[in-house]
Amino acid sequence: MKSMIMTAALSGVLAIAMVTDAFAWERKASATGPRGTNTLNAQGSCSGSSCSRSATATGAYDNTATRTGAGSCSGNSCSGSRTTTGPAGRSVQRNGSISW
Repeated sequence: MKSMIMTAALSGVLAIAMVTDAFAWERKASATGPRGTNTLNAQGSCSGSSCSRSATATGAYDNTATRTGAGSCSGNSCSGSRTTTGPAGRSVQRNGSISW
């Protein structure tokens, strides 16, 4: 029992220590259907004028897809990129920018 309390306390301290960015978030979701359970785990953070995020989705037959991305703004322009990797290991990268 004592070790469980210490573990819980340490987990709480680490969770607080990990959220030191100006803004950080985490999302988890799952749904169960006829082909099994689908899950989504995503997290991201922003600091200054830059943000990043990553997400992992697991679907039927344990097929997994991941997406990572980042973006930043400076002056009158913003740019960003993301990479998506599908269950077969193939990746697609997209980049973009906008100025005004």
